[in-house]
Amino acid sequence: MKNLNSNAPLQRRRFLSSAALAAGGLALSSRASAQNSAPAGDPVKIALIGAGTQGQTLLGVCMKALNVRVVAVCDIWEAYNLNQASRILAGFKQEPHLYIDYREMLAKEKELEAVVIATPDFCHAEQTISCLQAGFPVYCESLMSNTIEGAKKMVQATKETGKLLQIGFQRRSNPRYRFAYEHIVNETKMLGKISAANGQWNRPVQTDRGWPKRAPLAEAALSQYGYASMQQFRNWQWYKELGGGPLAELGSHQLDVFNWFTGMTPKSVMASGGTLFYDKESHQWSDTLMAIFEYASEKENLRAFYQTVNSNSNFGHIENFMGDQGTLYLSESAARVKVYREPAAPDWSKWVKLGILESEEKPKEEKKPEGAVLDVQETVIPPSFNLPVKSSDPVFKPHLENFFNAVRGKEKLNCPAETAYPATVLTLKINEAAQSGQKIEFKPEDFLV
Repeated sequence: MKNLNSNAPLQRRRFLSSAALAAGGLALSSRASAQNSAPAGDPVKIALIGAGTQGQTLLGVCMKALNVRVVAVCDIWEAYNLNQASRILAGFKQEPHLYIDYREMLAKEKELEAVVIATPDFCHAEQTISCLQAGFPVYCESLMSNTIEGAKKMVQATKETGKLLQIGFQRRSNPRYRFAYEHIVNETKMLGKISAANGQWNRPVQTDRGWPKRAPLAEAALSQYGYASMQQFRNWQWYKELGGGPLAELGSHQLDVFNWFTGMTPKSVMASGGTLFYDKESHQWSDTLMAIFEYASEKENLRAFYQTVNSNSNFGHIENFMGDQGTLYLSESAARVKVYREPAAPDWSKWVKLGILESEEKPKEEKKPEGAVLDVQETVIPPSFNLPVKSSDPVFKPHLENFFNAVRGKEKLNCPAETAYPATVLTLKINEAAQSGQKIEFKPEDFLV
């Protein structure tokens, strides 16, 4: 047995035998009565599974802004990710136990109250279900799973165990999004009849993630955990058996916003994509993808368009909802959040007086040559309003905070598994539509478990 943490006694094998796993399973069953709630005011004792880039980001948020204590960290890349996470936590005077195999961690850690999972998508279902069955609430990063069946089993596991499962669609907890959903779209209905939704996540062409040549994973370890090479391990999002490309990594968050704000799931989707900037062998998913959806119910009928483009970062990541009275622009980038009133719409000064909008900002008029008239084809730029919601929190903080408060029994989850499931199905089906070139029709039951 090798000690991975010189500051805390740790006993672990690099790889567990099947007999040890069976014994661990018995130990987990005996602790299946673990509670969903931690004592109010006390730090929630958590474990992190997956200490890569996203896992370390979540760690940083937890340490700087949330009342938690990290008692264990698990990652298969001992020489780099585990060491990095250990150094981060040491800076906050926390000394977690370090593991390579998450199953051993679950079997040995007696103080755990919740688990945060930030591993590649293809690992999520197995790890989440194991944690839930072990009696622990789970925060799992999106996408829920790289397969619909995996996501479905995750939902079923929450119902069977009664344990909390928050999926990392963090916009569900973003104060601007929540305010816009409650007051702009629903309470005041100031946008009028919404007929279209648009979203995008554009980013520049990026080089693949590399790795320190002095500290690669051994070939045997790569193979054991499902990777063909370090290139694949570091860039798993692009491989069909491991992830879902930019649409899953980025777009799924925004597709969830479409479902949330419309209160519906799509009737159909068609999509077109291609690999325009990368090597197709190592980038198996489209780097440029565009999709069109039809949303419809007895009362509503609207169309939505979404694109994820890897060429340049034009306008970044936004979602907008267009009604006949106005348009709502949303983004995790606060500067892009605006509400535009159509010039022919009723006056919105009452919403300003009520504190639902901030004062109107009229666009600067473009100077025209003397004697020039407005071309009939020109569109007048409408006046814009800001939301009265100020927050400088890291984007992940409100969602993690909601999860830990739910673990304490103080709040309900903003994005439980059954809420995230429809966007997961939609994401995976868009990829399927882009690959096949065929329009896909949905039934309401396709989005239910």
